[in-house]
Amino acid sequence: QVQLVESGGGLVQAGGSLRLSCAASGSTFRFDVMGWYRQAPGKQRELVASLSSGGSTNVAESVKGRFTISRDNAKNTVYLQMNSLKPEDTAAYYCNAVKFVRSYWGQGTQVTVSS
Repeated sequence: QVQLVESGGGLVQAGGSLRLSCAASGSTFRFDVMGWYRQAPGKQRELVASLSSGGSTNVAESVKGRFTISRDNAKNTVYLQMNSLKPEDTAAYYCNAVKFVRSYWGQGTQVTVSS
């Protein structure tokens, strides 16, 4: 059974940095796409960034130039380096991994940016 476990969230002041990690366990295959979504209170879940096994990235305009996604295929782990954080980045961040038509989700990690 595939499980995604996120870590690295927390409370940070505006302008600060955090690094999120998501490790997948229970899989013997490489995911086609791994990425991060976020959901703020009262808002819909939105894509932050994703990275395919071939290296193609998809990054939300709101975080371009501030967030960087990377992955370690050998470890089935995806990272999100978040710099220059803003209060509007406050949300629960969810790891997502896709293999063929199956999508897996982590339980989420909270990121809170104070002004």
